[in-house]
Amino acid sequence: MRTLDRQQTLERLDYPALADACARVLASARAGHTECPARGAMGLAEGGTLLLMPATDGRLAITKLVTVHPHNSRHGRPTIQGEMVVLDAATGERQLLVDGGAVSARRTAAVSLLAARQLAPRTDTPMLVYGAGTQARTHLEAFRDGLGLREAYLYSRTRSRAEALAAEMNQAGMRVSVIDDPATVLDTVRVIVTATTSTRPILPTALPADTFVAAVGAFRAHMAEVPPALLAHGRVVIDTAEGAREEAGDLIQAHESGHFDWRQATSLEAVVLDQAQPVGGGPIIFKSVGQSLWDLAAGQVLAESLDRHHTSSTQ
Repeated sequence: MRTLDRQQTLERLDYPALADACARVLASARAGHTECPARGAMGLAEGGTLLLMPATDGRLAITKLVTVHPHNSRHGRPTIQGEMVVLDAATGERQLLVDGGAVSARRTAAVSLLAARQLAPRTDTPMLVYGAGTQARTHLEAFRDGLGLREAYLYSRTRSRAEALAAEMNQAGMRVSVIDDPATVLDTVRVIVTATTSTRPILPTALPADTFVAAVGAFRAHMAEVPPALLAHGRVVIDTAEGAREEAGDLIQAHESGHFDWRQATSLEAVVLDQAQPVGGGPIIFKSVGQSLWDLAAGQVLAESLDRHHTSSTQ
């Protein structure tokens, strides 16, 4: 079994390639070639969460174990930590042990990229990102690499973290400006990413109809980034129906307050495989909480990378 550290894992997970793999996994799932049990979740101390995510396509099987501790950033520790094992489904032979946090970071942004490629009405404006953590970084990278976006605004409650991330992205060739008030740029951006651990909505109650929002931060029922009023008038797309009903705090709270009906939501599977159009006429809100199919897609990309390396080294 080969072990890949965080950097080695990241280097092998190209965003556009991973987005393509996620689309293929959706097709495999519809054809009945995959198995993806519900994600196991358990609360931990200090507001942490332990997540267990297995999946298989009959050829490969993966199991990802990660912890999410929102308060770790205060102490200079990573918010997401974990491991993922990739194994041969027919024999159980372990092939890869990779950094689970790196997989979560890249595949979440890749799924948002897949949704944006299918749904975003406009990609000719700067993007706005709420948050300055790992998901903020990977979404900047993914939308740069996959959509060609080269300019972004970054907002975080901790300005120093936003400035540090902006400096790194600017050094990598993307123009990222830190702002103190997102309202000042909402008229000029049409791609928005919310990547926070907020328990209260952070977006305004109205956005232009040609706006695409990737809401990825709220993954537990008490969390929320998108206000109910915005969901009531938006075109909602979800990465997984089961996960959204259990974990998408924005949608759960909006449903409970009568602002959102689950029948309004269109699945990413229907968008990708059927070219389905989301219901309504407002801004497009893609709500992602994650599922192990996306980790399986990452496992496929990593296994293919290992195969290519093995082939080239034996020639």
